[in-house]
Order: sequence, then C-alpha cells, then structure tokens
Amino acid sequence: MSRATVPLTARLVRNPRVVIGGIVMALLLLCALFAPWLSPHDPLDQDFLAQLQPPVWSEAAPPAEAGKTPYWLGTDNLGRDVLSRLIWGARTALIVSFAATLLAALAGTALGAAAGYFGGRIDAIVSRLVDVWMAFPPVLLAVVLVALLGTGLTSVVIAIAVVDWTRFARVVRAETQGQRALDYVTSARMLGMSPLRILVSEVLPNVTPLLITVVTLEMGIAVVVEAILSFVGLSVASGASTWGGMLGEGRLYVNQAPSLMLLPVLATMLVVLGLNALGDGLRQELDPVVRA
Repeated sequence: MSRATVPLTARLVRNPRVVIGGIVMALLLLCALFAPWLSPHDPLDQDFLAQLQPPVWSEAAPPAEAGKTPYWLGTDNLGRDVLSRLIWGARTALIVSFAATLLAALAGTALGAAAGYFGGRIDAIVSRLVDVWMAFPPVLLAVVLVALLGTGLTSVVIAIAVVDWTRFARVVRAETQGQRALDYVTSARMLGMSPLRILVSEVLPNVTPLLITVVTLEMGIAVVVEAILSFVGLSVASGASTWGGMLGEGRLYVNQAPSLMLLPVLATMLVVLGLNALGDGLRQELDPVVRA
C-alpha cells in the first residue's frame, strides 16, 4: 500500500512529530482546563516560613510535614508553590496563544485570500501593508501596543494578533495564487459561480491544510511573546501566574534557587518545541506537495 492511499488518521498516528506534539498539546490543555484540581496548592497563597524551598528531590529540601501537601517543585521568594504556579501559568499561555492566533488567522486569511485571488489593486495594497508592518520588530511592536492599550489578557491578545496577522496573510496569499491557476477554479468560473463563492467554497478548503500548520507554529510564537511581555511586567496583573512573570521574579534569586528560573524556561521550551513538532508533522501529512 502506497503512502498516499493510507488513511489520514493512520498517517497521523504513525508520524512521531504529530504524536509528540499532540502529547505536549494535550498536556497543556489538561493543565489549562483542570488547573484548580491539578495544582496541589493555591498559586497565590504565601507561606513566609517556607520561602525559597528547593524541590523535594534536592538534598537541601526540608522534610515533609505530616498531614501537609509538600511543595514538590519548591517555593518562590514569597513562599508560593512553584508547581501550582506553573500549572496555572499553562492556562494563561493557552488562552493567549489560542485567542491571539485565532484573531490573527482570521484577519490574515481574509486579507491574504482576497489579495491572492483578486490580484490587481487589492493585492498591491495588501502586499504593501504587509511589507510595512513586517518592517517593525515584532516583539518591540507588541511591547509598544501593550503599553498603549494597558496591561491585561485582552491587551496582550490584541497586541500579538496585530503583530502576527502578516504571516498568515503572506502564506495564504501565496497559496491562493497557486490554487487560482488550477483547473478546478477554471471549471467553477465556467459554471458561472461568483468569484466570492469560488474563493470561499472552492479555494479556501484547499488552503486549510497549510493554514492548520501555520496556526500551530504561530501558537508557539504567541507563547514566547506572552512570556516576554510577562517578563517585563506588561502582561496580566502583577502576582498572577505566568511563565514569563515567574522567570522575571526568579532571576533575582538565581543564586539561592536556580530552579525558579529553570522550571518556567523548561515549560516554555517544551510547549514551543511541541507545537513546532506538531506543525511540522501536520504539514508533512496534510500538504500534498510535501507528502508526495
């Protein structure tokens, strides 16, 4: 049996990138949805008698108290449980990455599809707008936008979406131009279908596989941007659990408790690498050009 005739589900299960990325995505989703039940402590509870405790496997970790849930990954400078803050930080990362990527995908796909299919003046305007937008450093632009809009999840989502829509526009425009030259589009025109109907019902479904892979990759980028904004104090409210905020607080105590920096960095890297692997794997299986 040739690879092209293998069912899509079977190909996805056999692809190690899809499997690894899917597991990471499932863990992120699990932590985000069930954070109140998975976290052993309230992430905001402070225990000043247990400041900067190392993880339980460390030789310097204090003995567990009877009847009290241990701090498995230690505590921060305010005595807050690191494991609980990591779990709740996953919720922030998922909300921001999903919402920002969805908004960027909607805006970029609409503009890119219109530019790629209709061409002419529309293509020229959209292309110049994308070129001008991408001339700004993306992280710096996101920082400026959040500073203008004010801190909070909504501002972070809007800022990341405003920065990332250009990638969707460029990819969708190029793919739409290629699809427009194919025979099925010519046949649809001969049948008298309107340009908008051809674009929505014929072209966009064939662009969707590539769009799915871009969405997964952009979610990873959104996680990194949110962590950067949290690190500089421009994300959610102060004290809330975010991986970038944990990193910013932990750097002040890197000599006493290096795990305070290491753990949020590892969490961010794991999610980003997992999303990138998922995107690469989906592209291998969904893109007919790569699959061939």
